[in-house]
Amino acid sequence: MSKPFFGDIKPVKYEGPKSDNPYAFRHYDPKKVVMGKTMAEHLRPAVCYWHNFAWLGTDMFGAPTFERPWDGETMKGARAKADAAFEMFSTLGFPFFAFHDRDVVPEGAGLAEFGRNLDEMTDIFAKKMEATGVKLLWGTANLFSHPRYMSGAATNPDPDVFAYAAAQVKNAIDATHKLGGANYVLWGGREGYETLLNTDLRREQEQLGRFLSLVVDYKHKIGFKGVILVEPKPQEPTKHQYDFDVATVFGFLQRFGLEREVKLNIEVGHAVLAHHSFEHEVALATSLGMLGSVDANRNDYQSGWDTDQFPNNAPELVPALYFILKQGGIAPGGFNFDSKVRRQSIDPGDLLLGHIGGIDACAAALVAAAHLIEDGKFDAARDERYAGWDKREAQAMLKKGATLEEIAARVAKEKIEPKPKSGRQEFYENLLNRYL
Repeated sequence: MSKPFFGDIKPVKYEGPKSDNPYAFRHYDPKKVVMGKTMAEHLRPAVCYWHNFAWLGTDMFGAPTFERPWDGETMKGARAKADAAFEMFSTLGFPFFAFHDRDVVPEGAGLAEFGRNLDEMTDIFAKKMEATGVKLLWGTANLFSHPRYMSGAATNPDPDVFAYAAAQVKNAIDATHKLGGANYVLWGGREGYETLLNTDLRREQEQLGRFLSLVVDYKHKIGFKGVILVEPKPQEPTKHQYDFDVATVFGFLQRFGLEREVKLNIEVGHAVLAHHSFEHEVALATSLGMLGSVDANRNDYQSGWDTDQFPNNAPELVPALYFILKQGGIAPGGFNFDSKVRRQSIDPGDLLLGHIGGIDACAAALVAAAHLIEDGKFDAARDERYAGWDKREAQAMLKKGATLEEIAARVAKEKIEPKPKSGRQEFYENLLNRYL
């Protein structure tokens, strides 16, 4: 671009909680050590390409509101977009970014031209990454925007669409691999149904399972060391999606023998749409050994769709950070800000402000969660609640070979009469709030 997109805004630095500078971090100090790692190592923040540079402020009721100099389906525009993107990455100092193939280049007249465009941009990205030190958290293919995917990609009733999607994913994985991406994400935006009247559930899920297996096979064939991630979402754009939530996806992966090959990328907004909390999805994923990465955002609780707002409520994030820390961290995943400024936020600087507030909220939650763990009272109380299971006779009930008859006989012999014990929910809530 002929001039900086963000004007004279200086690189964002940490200035502490008392700073009045809107373009400064108040809680996120990349070099601050928390539980043996820096904040940057814990959070591994990433800027998403799509909301920041591909979305023009449209909604279903209105035209674009953002002025983006790179607007238009040309490679010249794509190169200008890349200039602005890496200007933003450097200004924020975030170590990672993420993209869909269609975010970064025009599709062109067909798959061959699309592939050439992506190859050219991959080379451009490689040079910019070397110059700035910014890395790729993950890449993915957009298998939902084009009309060909209106009935799904892998789950489409037309096998030619399945084949086209497979070729598109191959190109996207190749680009991700070439750029040293830490992960590759599959989000089935339209892998679901609008009505069961025209849907063969068994057939479509078999197709989706086979598609995932092909992706895993190709990863190993080319030597891609990154993690394959699936991103659960219950609805929108389809009425019902096969990757509904963590539990559903885990069962699906087990069905096709992929639970050791694929992990999950969990988005806050998608958890809310599934009528779960973010911490529920994170806790379940960590308990199953399936948490790979996080899309950091929030939903408007008064709206029934995915609003992709920047996170701004640190207390809501503390339980999720607690579970992430307890599993030893999130690397090679990270906190990708799958968030967009509001349609009325038309100044370039608003893009920076959203990320500054979002990473500050995550950093404050990280510190609180670390204090919660280091103090030990919270974990001690949880351990005490389950202490009875440490006894020999309790452990024996869980071992293979135990029988209902033996357990019933022990209850009769020892005259076991359990008394209800308080779950102390208020105690746990109050204890957590001490660390905010």
